[in-house]
This record gives sequence, C-alpha cells and structure tokens, in this order.
Amino acid sequence: MEMELAFGGWSGILVLMLYGGLMLAVGVYAFLRNRGVRESLDEYYLGGRGLGVMVLFFTFFATQYSGNTVVGYPPTAYRLGYQYLVSVPFFIMIIMVYLLFAPRLYALGRRFNLLTPVDWIDLRFRSKKVTILAAILMLYGLGNYLLEQFVAIGQGVSGLTGGTIPYQVGVVFFIVIMVAYSWLGGMRSVAYTDTIQGLALLFGVFTLLIGSLIYLGGLPTAAETMIAEAPEKLGAPTGGSLTTWFCLLVLVGIGAAIYPHAFQRIFAARSERTLKRSFIRMAYMPFLTAGVVFMVGIIGIAAFPDLTTAESEQLVGMMANALANQNAFFYWTMVLLFGGVIAAIVSTADSVLLTFSSIVSNDLYGRYIAPNADEARKILVGKLVGVAAVIVLVLIAWYPPGTLYQIFVLKFEVLIQTAPALILGLYWSRLNTQAVFVGMLAGTVLAAVFTFAGYRPLGVYSGLWGLLLNLALCVGGSLLSQATEANRQQALEVIGWQRP
Repeated sequence: MEMELAFGGWSGILVLMLYGGLMLAVGVYAFLRNRGVRESLDEYYLGGRGLGVMVLFFTFFATQYSGNTVVGYPPTAYRLGYQYLVSVPFFIMIIMVYLLFAPRLYALGRRFNLLTPVDWIDLRFRSKKVTILAAILMLYGLGNYLLEQFVAIGQGVSGLTGGTIPYQVGVVFFIVIMVAYSWLGGMRSVAYTDTIQGLALLFGVFTLLIGSLIYLGGLPTAAETMIAEAPEKLGAPTGGSLTTWFCLLVLVGIGAAIYPHAFQRIFAARSERTLKRSFIRMAYMPFLTAGVVFMVGIIGIAAFPDLTTAESEQLVGMMANALANQNAFFYWTMVLLFGGVIAAIVSTADSVLLTFSSIVSNDLYGRYIAPNADEARKILVGKLVGVAAVIVLVLIAWYPPGTLYQIFVLKFEVLIQTAPALILGLYWSRLNTQAVFVGMLAGTVLAAVFTFAGYRPLGVYSGLWGLLLNLALCVGGSLLSQATEANRQQALEVIGWQRP
C-alpha cells in the first residue's frame, strides 16, 4: 500500500497520535475492567466467550476488510474497469462459506471448549502429526499476513505525514502500541479497537465516495471516458480472464473464511443466535465496503485518466488530495480517513497476532511441551513468542531480502490446504486421519512448487491445484481405507452428537 498525500504533514501526525492514544487507552480499560478476573485462556484469547452482536460484527468486519481494501481495491478497479466488479462477490463468497460451517462449529466449540482451529483438528483426528502440520501451516500463513500488515503500516504512516515520519519509525510506533494493548487486554482489547476502527473506516469510505461524486464526477462521466479511451474496461471478463476470476473467487472465498483469527471469533460469540445475527449484518458489507471502493476506482478513471500502473497505485491518495483542497470539511475528513486506514491495518494485525500467540500457547506449548503448565504460564509463553515473532517480522519488513520475501509470498495457497480437515471433518465421519495428513502435506508441497516455479496450468492458481490434490487424497484415501469401528465411533461422538 502506497500513499502520497500532500495534505498530510503535521495534521496527519496529530491524527495518528490520537488514534494511537485511543487504542492504548482501550487496552488499559480492558485490563482494568478484568483485573479481578482469573487469567484464563478463554478470557484472554476469546474474551470469555461473551462477545455481543455489534462487537462481534465489527471484529469480523475488521478481520475481512483491512485498510488495504480501501487503498488497494480502487487502483485495481481503475486498471480493469467493470471487470473488477467481481471483487464484491469475493466477500459474498466468504460469507457463504462461513454459513456452511460456522454455526455447527460454534456448537461444537461450546460443547468441547475449543479455543483455536487447531483445537478442533486435534479433537476430530486425535493425531499428533496432523495437529502439528496444521499448526505449522496456520502459523506460516499468519506470519505472512503480519508481515504484509507491517509493511502497509510503515508505508501508510510515511504517506499520510508526507514523509515527516519515516517508514521505519511508523512501523515501530504502531507495532509497540499494538503489542501493548493486545498484551494488556487480549481479545477484549482487540475487539473493542476493531469496533472503533470499523466505524472510522466506514465513515471515511462513504465520505470519500460522496466527495468524489460531488467534485470528481460520477459513474456516467467515467463511462463516457471509458467509451472514448478504453472501451474494454466496460466489458465483463472473458476467456482466460473469466477462469482466473473464478479461481480467485474460490481461493479467496475459502481461504479468507478459514483464516485462523476468523475461526476464533466464531468461538468468541456469546451465543449461536449472536453469531448468526452478526453474519446477517456482515451480508450487507460486500456492497457497503467493496462495492463503494469499487465505485471510487471507477470514478477515478474520469478524474485522473491515462495513469500508468505505478501511478494508479496512488489513486486514492490523489483523489483524497483533490477533495482535501475543496474545503476544510473534506480536508479533515480525508486526514481522518487515512488515519482510519492505518488504524484498520493495525486492527487486522492485532487479530492475527493474538491468534498466532494462542496457537503457540495452547496447541504447541500447552499440548506437547508443557501440558501440566497452568493457564497463566501458557498465556505468558504465547505472549513472549508472539513478541519474538513480531521482532523477526519487523526486521524482515525493515529491509526485506529478496529470498525471504519470496518465501513469504504464499498465504491463501497454504492456508486453504487446511480446509478439508477443518470443514469436511465437520460432516463426514469416514474422513481418515492418515488420508487427511497425506492430502494436507501433498497439497502444500504442490502449491509451493507451482508458486515458486511461476507455473499456473490452465490459468488455475497453485493453491487450487494443491487443494484438488489434497481433496483427491483425502476423499479417495478415506473411501479406500477400512476405518476401525473405534475410529468411526470416535468421529461420530464428535460430529454426530445430537443437541438436547
């Protein structure tokens, strides 16, 4: 994410300081509010399993819609035109996948006191090698995601302040604040800051759209520009492009829905009714967020025609500059918008960090290294390993070596390989443990090889080729295996129980 904003400078610094102070205050509030509560894994990582509808909705919103959505989607819409309308179904697909498994998973989470997605895999398959492989893949994906957010924070702070705050200083400043409030309040701090940042982001996005419609021309003006200069931007995807978009729809829809930090929000809901009501509200957000920033990108075609690919990456900053020069109201709302974008990126990073720590403390340290440790010690270990991971990732983000950067390219391609175990395991008692392990490992290796080789047969993404192999081995191996009656009964006890 690149942002070059002439209107930033010291006003941007003021807004960032306010955002940073507010986030830190939320962490202190959450800490003081729960000071008398016994420190437990449930309380720290899931907010005591008591998140209400609105807080749960906004923390889901922050998980799915980062600040990168606001800054990164309009330039893509600018370059592709109406073909990029498929960005809205991306998020609709995520909600559909959630509805496929979330209510059932929530009920199982309540019954068996599940804390993380790895907890579910361990309960379902009772296999050390499957559990550890799933944990490694999730930690890898979460580390990848954190690295992306750290780079985006530094670039955003530098852009908003016109370079007054250097890239590295911006990264360190917000990461220190993020680690501090996450350490103090856990999930409650993260969820409360997500709510604040979600409101700020929605306000800023709609202000950007309204200002663009008033001062930069609307969709009809953009259509006239496209007819005259780039008629291909008015068309729908065809041929190879259609295959690519369909594959991306599946990859993003499944991959984003099984984000480990999204899974934990399912377990954190106060009730199943609360979870479903939050999802009902989430169903509108593809249109109110992805749809809105898509329109901003289309309007940009008329406002700033003939931008190169590199120049188009600055589109949102250019449009915000144009609006900021109109009057004082839009000046400050655009500054607030970009402060909100950075805060939203931080809110995504804090969710990822919290889940990263929970997998370390609960699924690796607590399950295999020190199973007799008390919960306070497990939480401390998770916090310390999380801080160590942050330091390593900041060093990579500071001066990223090319080879390390290539290693971190994978994200959805790796995470999606856990989908058969996570989702299919909820419904199929015959899913075989050995087949799940072989499928997950083979799918990951194939996706990694194809990605690093730049090989994409038939235009299909490497992660999907890996998932196809994964599913074939999982399903085929399970059908061919002769599961023992004990293993079948174990699976049925988990996924075949009847609610009272």
